[in-house]
Amino acid sequence: MYGERVTSVDRPATEPDPHADPHPSAPSLAHAHAGQHVHAGPHAPDGSWQGPYPVAYQPVETDRFTRMVLRLHARAPRWAVPLAALGCVVLGLAYAMISNPTQSDPDARPTCLLKLTTGLDCPGCGGTRALWYVLHGDLPAAARHHFLFVFALPFLTWLFVAWAGNRAFGWKLPEARFSPKVIGLFLAAWGVFSVARNLPWAPFTSLYV
Repeated sequence: MYGERVTSVDRPATEPDPHADPHPSAPSLAHAHAGQHVHAGPHAPDGSWQGPYPVAYQPVETDRFTRMVLRLHARAPRWAVPLAALGCVVLGLAYAMISNPTQSDPDARPTCLLKLTTGLDCPGCGGTRALWYVLHGDLPAAARHHFLFVFALPFLTWLFVAWAGNRAFGWKLPEARFSPKVIGLFLAAWGVFSVARNLPWAPFTSLYV
């Protein structure tokens, strides 16, 4: 068996090397015989498929409403989406100005369901009143009702302006990018604020709205 030539399925047999050791060691024989059984991938030496058959996924057919939305999005001008978002913002500002939430009763509609049923302030309670005071230039009163909203308002405004300007007019304004750590710290501070504003002891009672 030492005189036979070792062949591989990947390349044809070659002439023996005259400088090779005529009496190879045991590890060399093991590697040589192992080469007879090596084949790449799930194919057998005879070319047949040995692995699992590939799964063929059928494309999902979209419904009529989705196709209509995609067609409208493809045909709409680039400023349509920012304009629609700006319209929603303007409606929110107009509601805050017209309704005057600082003069409404606690149970006036629309109201906070958590505050109506439990008497506790939710994480967003006071936001509409804070916006009303911001629009009237009274920042201390706005911060009194929801100072986290007042703190985040400049960042939210700049994010919207940078996104809308880039989308509608191609402006290359610097966009504010926040790391997950910063976002997590802000959400944690919001959670602490939401709990502290409901504590029945001073000075936390000054945060109750």
